[in-house]
Amino acid sequence: MGTFESAEVLTLMGFPERLAAARKRRGLTQKGLAEASGMSHIQVHRYEGGNAQPTLDAIKGLAVALGVTADDLIFDEDERGPSDELKLQFEAVSRLGPEELHLVRELLDSIITRHDARRLFGGAAGDEAGQAEASG
Repeated sequence: MGTFESAEVLTLMGFPERLAAARKRRGLTQKGLAEASGMSHIQVHRYEGGNAQPTLDAIKGLAVALGVTADDLIFDEDERGPSDELKLQFEAVSRLGPEELHLVRELLDSIITRHDARRLFGGAAGDEAGQAEASG
């Protein structure tokens, strides 16, 4: 596979496959990636073969050389970050003024706390809070 067909392809891959796919997308050979990232060709070969685990410094160097984030190399799409829809909303929120931004943060904190309480206490805590809000 010489190029990424779509973002979904990455979700089916582990680190070695994501590394190789990112390298190929940039049109680099293993030797070229090794030179760009300051490591040996053998080491890149080991990473892509799944025979070695890179250090954080190595991941950073590979990501910089490939023009991707370390998260792109390490995580499946569903393991990290918001959905595309939420990304657009967060971008819009980032343009709000300080007071509105503070309100959004408080609202998010409240919703997350409620969700965590429901998860921890089997729904009872969140349901009681919701009933109190509705009756108050």
